[in-house]
Amino acid sequence: MNDTTGAARSAPPRVGLFVTCLADTIRPSVAFATVKLLEDAGCRVEAPASQTCCGQPAFNSGDRADARALAEQTIAAFEGFDYVVGPSGSCLGMLRHYPELFETGSPWHARAERLAAKCFEITSFLVDVLGVERVQARYDGTVTYHDSCSGLRELGVKAQPRKLLATVEGLTLTEMNENEVCCGFGGTFCIKYPDISNRMVTEKVANIRASGAGTLLAGDLGCLMNMAGKLKRQGSDVRVWHVAEVLAGMTDGAPIADAAPSR
Repeated sequence: MNDTTGAARSAPPRVGLFVTCLADTIRPSVAFATVKLLEDAGCRVEAPASQTCCGQPAFNSGDRADARALAEQTIAAFEGFDYVVGPSGSCLGMLRHYPELFETGSPWHARAERLAAKCFEITSFLVDVLGVERVQARYDGTVTYHDSCSGLRELGVKAQPRKLLATVEGLTLTEMNENEVCCGFGGTFCIKYPDISNRMVTEKVANIRASGAGTLLAGDLGCLMNMAGKLKRQGSDVRVWHVAEVLAGMTDGAPIADAAPSR
């Protein structure tokens, strides 16, 4: 079990796992790694079957009606939990935006505020809420870390993954240049502005390769798939993992770059 600090709890926290669309459809191992990290930290974890998309694509595109409908479904699915945790700063950041979708003073606004207050990205939850000091994992190699926009700027996720990675046996972290600069994915941004997106990911990958690290880590699958695809198209052998997979010691399968599109 991971070392934790703080007052002892009379009962383990009941955590609702927000799986995310990309983990569900493309990389289930990220969700399983998140569950392992939470259970190792003493949580009871459940994944409500009624959950679906967080609604961010609709929200960012100005489709408030569909975003509101998805928010209502998510709020209802997760109301009974002590916390809502997921492997994505982007999606969990969206859940914190839910109060903006409802009229202030309305019952749905109050329910959205209660949900937003208990939503956390996985590394932030482990470090900031549970006080986890270390993980029991091993990864032999040098890694570099990309700070995803939503996790960094909306949720303040920066030091937390690095604190936990520092306890992984065999792992050495080397920071790339401009690690806080967007990779160019941005959800629907890469569809609306493909030329700009491609230029951004090209520059990001140049920094990844210049770091000399053999592995790239990040906390959002959208970013990871975007960067992994560019690395693969350039013929790079840099391995790509979600940070939860490394922290959970679940890197026996294929890295993300092996599943990324070749063109």
